[in-house]
Amino acid sequence: MTEGMSEQVQLHLKTSRENLHADFDEMLGATEVDAVFDDSLARLRGEGKIQDYVPALAEKLTRERLKGAAQHRGLLSKSVPQVLFVAAHDTGRGQMGAALMQQLAGGRIDVQSAGTLGSVAPVDPGVAATMREVGIELDGVYSKPLTPEVLDAADVVVTMSKSTGAFEIPSSVRHVDWRLGDPGGAPPEELRRIREDIKARVEALIDELAPKA
Repeated sequence: MTEGMSEQVQLHLKTSRENLHADFDEMLGATEVDAVFDDSLARLRGEGKIQDYVPALAEKLTRERLKGAAQHRGLLSKSVPQVLFVAAHDTGRGQMGAALMQQLAGGRIDVQSAGTLGSVAPVDPGVAATMREVGIELDGVYSKPLTPEVLDAADVVVTMSKSTGAFEIPSSVRHVDWRLGDPGGAPPEELRRIREDIKARVEALIDELAPKA
C-alpha cells in the first residue's frame, strides 16, 4: 500500500493508524481497526495515488466508522442524538446542513455527512463562500463516502431530495427527506436562499431532537 507514496504521506498514515489503535483497540480489537482503516483508505484513494489530504480524511472517516460500530454494538454509549446528512456528492446541501446544525446545536447533537456516490472532492466553492458569510468555514473540507457503520449508528438520516439515490436505511433509524434546490453552480442569491431554507429546517429539527433546557 505504501508503493509510490512520499515519506511524508507514509509518516502521516503511520501516525493516523497509531492514533486509531490507541483509541479503539480496547473496544474493537487491532484487527478490526486495521481492516476499517485500510478499507477507508481504499475508498478514498480510488484509482489514483494517495494525495496529501487523504491520510487525515481516512483517519476521520475511520474514526467515525469505528465509533459507529462500537455504538451499534452497545460498546460505546451515546450522550447526544446523532444526525447523518446524506447527499449524492456530499459537497453541497449535506455539508451545508451538517455545518449549520453543528453551529446551531452547540454540542447537543452529533452531526455527520456523507455521499452515496462515494466520490472524494472538496466542498463546492460557491457553497463554501455562502457559508463563510454566516461564520462557517468549509474551505479544506472534503466529501466522505457513506458507510454502513455510520448509517447504523445514526438516530436520524436526512436525505437531500431524489438526487441522493437509493440506499438502505436501517429500520431503527428515522428518515427525513428535504426537497431543496441544487446549490451546484447556483448564483449567490440562490445559494443564500438554499442556505436559509436549510437553516430553518435545521432549527426545527434541533428543537425537536435536543431542545434547550
